Amino acid sequence: MSTLYVVGTPIGNLEDITLRALRILKEADVILCEDTRVTKKLLNHYDIHTKTLSYHAHSTLQKVDYIIELLNEGKNLAIVSDAGTPAVSDPGSLLVSKIREFFRRSDLPENHEAPKIVAVPGASALTSALSIAGVPVQDFTFLGFLPHKKGRETLFKEIVEAERAMVFYESTHRILKTLESLKKFMPDRKVVIAREITKIFEETLVGTAEELLKIFEDTPEKTRGEFVVVVAP
Repeated sequence: MSTLYVVGTPIGNLEDITLRALRILKEADVILCEDTRVTKKLLNHYDIHTKTLSYHAHSTLQKVDYIIELLNEGKNLAIVSDAGTPAVSDPGSLLVSKIREFFRRSDLPENHEAPKIVAVPGASALTSALSIAGVPVQDFTFLGFLPHKKGRETLFKEIVEAERAMVFYESTHRILKTLESLKKFMPDRKVVIAREITKIFEETLVGTAEELLKIFEDTPEKTRGEFVVVVAP
C-alpha cells in the first residue's frame, strides 16, 4: 500500500523539524513541493537527496493525475509547503481531497487499495502565534488569509461580533490596511501581531489597532515579513 505523508516543515528556523519528518523526507520516493527551490534549501541543509516535484495552487489537473498515478504504482510520497503544515491555508488540502475522491470511485476494482494519508506533525504559524499571544484561545476561529477585496469589510464586521478570538494570516502588503480596518470597526479590542515567527526579526506586538498602527507608521521596516494577527475576544 502506498502512502502520502503530509509533512510539517519549519516556518523559519531550520531546526524546527522533527526527527520523524527528516526520516520520511529521506525515505519517500518523491517529495511534492509548493516551490522546489524553497524546499531544496531545507533538504540541502539536512543532506537529503530525494527527488522533488512541484505541486502548488496553480498546478494542473494533469499534475494531480500524475501524482495519483505514482500512488497507484505503490510510490510513497511526501507533501510539504514552503513553510509550516501543508493543507492549512495551503493548496495541499485540494490534493488530499482529490486523492480521496479518486479512490472512492465505484468503478475501481474491489481489491484496489487506496493509499494511506498520514500526518507528520510539525511547525505551524497558527499554533505558534496562539501559544505566545497571551489571550484566551481555548475557543477561537481561524480565518486563514483574508480576502483581498470582495467580502473583506463584511468579514471585519463579523470579527467585531465574534465572542471568541479571531486569528488570521496577513502579508506585508496589507498589514497597514488591516490595522486601519480593525481601528475603524473595533477600536478598543486587544490585538496581538506575531511577526516573523522563529526568524531573526521575530517579535510580538500587543495593543489596540490604533496603537499598533502608530508603531508600524513610526518604524516602517516592521511592516516587512509575515504576520499572524490575533484579535482577542
